[in-house]
Amino acid sequence: MASSDVERLYRLIYAVVKRIPRGRVATYGQVAELAGIPGGARVAGAALKVSTPKHQLPWQRVIGKASTLRGRIAIYDPVGAAIQRQILETEGVEVGDTGLIALDVYGWLPTGGSGRGASPRRRPRSGSKRRASSSRR
Repeated sequence: MASSDVERLYRLIYAVVKRIPRGRVATYGQVAELAGIPGGARVAGAALKVSTPKHQLPWQRVIGKASTLRGRIAIYDPVGAAIQRQILETEGVEVGDTGLIALDVYGWLPTGGSGRGASPRRRPRSGSKRRASSSRR
């Protein structure tokens, strides 16, 4: 992939991140999907990792996904994680002792209304490889 292609993808991700309102969070996967990169959570993470202050991104509002209804602070550096926690709490986001955040309370939905709710559900993948056990037939 050419450097210009990567820069274009990063600009799309940055545009989504800038839309996340104060007091809300979005997962890396959600940001990527909204930027038109389904399954691109790692691309979103890479884009934020190389962002600079000139991008003026609310980077603290992008978190990892722990489960359907919970997100987590995904920075492994303890100083960075503490900074993210402090900024989010200042914005009114409750962060648990282990870094978990309730997506059903603080998750951002970029649709009309209050903006509350969990991250959007993915459509089921076609051609699932799951098969019924022979003992269940």
